[in-house]
Amino acid sequence: MNRLASPAQLRASLVRWSLFLVPAVVLLGFLSGQLAGSGDGNPWFTMLRKPDIYPPPAAFGIVWSILYVAMGLALAGVCSAFGSRFRNGAIIAFVVQLCLNLLWSPMFFLWHNIAGALVVIVLLDVAVMVTIYLFFQVRRWAGLLLLPYLAWILFATVLNLQFLQLNPDASDEALNNAVQRIEMK
Repeated sequence: MNRLASPAQLRASLVRWSLFLVPAVVLLGFLSGQLAGSGDGNPWFTMLRKPDIYPPPAAFGIVWSILYVAMGLALAGVCSAFGSRFRNGAIIAFVVQLCLNLLWSPMFFLWHNIAGALVVIVLLDVAVMVTIYLFFQVRRWAGLLLLPYLAWILFATVLNLQFLQLNPDASDEALNNAVQRIEMK
């Protein structure tokens, strides 16, 4: 049996991909949140009514850091799987879901569009399910690494829906402190 690469070469490829992709995914997630002004420091967000299931604010930074590392490792596992017929499709699916992931924070925190953020996160849920399926076809462990991410975004989808239900007029100009409307009759 002829091998294209030895097991040591395959491990080295995974390490190289990981050294690039893990920091890249973590950095993109961090930048998306920072540029959008996500979290409790956002005056608009502070004014919103919070759902009962809303976790302590510190949980978000911890959970997202862990999830972005796992996402980067999973992607590295797929990228280093040369020869897999599902590799390219899995990488494309990952990029699509990551773009949706990165869009959610500005949609919610920067543009104050809770309904739009709900649409984005539902699309993200579907995109992550497709990505997990494709990752399983390439490397089972890469798909497994994304399961906690799926669980977290499904929880986030419920949170997003509850924020919308509790704050149906949150996109109004009066709530975002940009403009105050006064009607004279």
